[in-house]
Amino acid sequence: MNDDRYGSDVLGGSSSTHHRPTRTSRPQPAETGLVVEEVTTGWVGAVVRVEKSGGQHVVVLEDRRGRTRTFPLGRGFWLDGEPVALTAPVRAPAPAKPTRTASGSVAVHDARARVARGSRIWVEGKHDAELVEKVWGDDLRVEGVVVELLDGVDNLADALRDFSPGPGRRVGVLVDHLVSGSKESRIAADAVRGHPAGSVLVLGHPYVDVWQAVRPERIGLSAWPVIERGTEWKHGILRELGWPADDQADVARAWQRILRSVRSYADLEPSLLGRVEELIDFVTA
Repeated sequence: MNDDRYGSDVLGGSSSTHHRPTRTSRPQPAETGLVVEEVTTGWVGAVVRVEKSGGQHVVVLEDRRGRTRTFPLGRGFWLDGEPVALTAPVRAPAPAKPTRTASGSVAVHDARARVARGSRIWVEGKHDAELVEKVWGDDLRVEGVVVELLDGVDNLADALRDFSPGPGRRVGVLVDHLVSGSKESRIAADAVRGHPAGSVLVLGHPYVDVWQAVRPERIGLSAWPVIERGTEWKHGILRELGWPADDQADVARAWQRILRSVRSYADLEPSLLGRVEELIDFVTA
């Protein structure tokens, strides 16, 4: 009795023979740094970039010796022992453009800067100009308003005489420490005399320096320190804060630190905000 449970032909085929299923390549984004093997060449490397060349997308792989080779994007790669089809990496969508400028105005995107008006805004110094630019710069470019340095209110009378304000050539001036009875208020009043009515507007804030117009909370203070008369204000402030105060370079670094803390109009005192907005309205009317 022949009971050959395996059959007489050990090499013969059978309908019950099991075959390994074909392994399909799964999609794999070719992200930078991904290490894969190209199956036809055995080249192993990390993805450097994906680009378009000769009308098709290719992937550039760099091996451990720094050599690079380029292969068509798609099937033909192995990743962790599995076949993959490399695809172009998914790019994150660009962040949404802000709907408001730092000053709180409605943002106007992709608008070219307007040709400069004849009218100007003058500020006393560089720090004032940098603060105005950071908060109102977008608005001023749309309106075509140029901000210029006055280099101190003492120069106001000469600057106005040279500029010759009049119709279409208005000047708005932002002055530090413009309070009743101050030297600054007297200089401003004298400088405006003799110029056409409605051509010059001098406004100011009550602070000794524009630094104080930044809310003290932005640099970790509850209030700005009070500096004794006779002490150079900025150096006195730096010493009170425990910041370097040896020379002008220390002052410049401190101001940049303060300026970086300003994100929008909300970080400034209302007494400055209102004055700048009024000056912008004046020169653009």
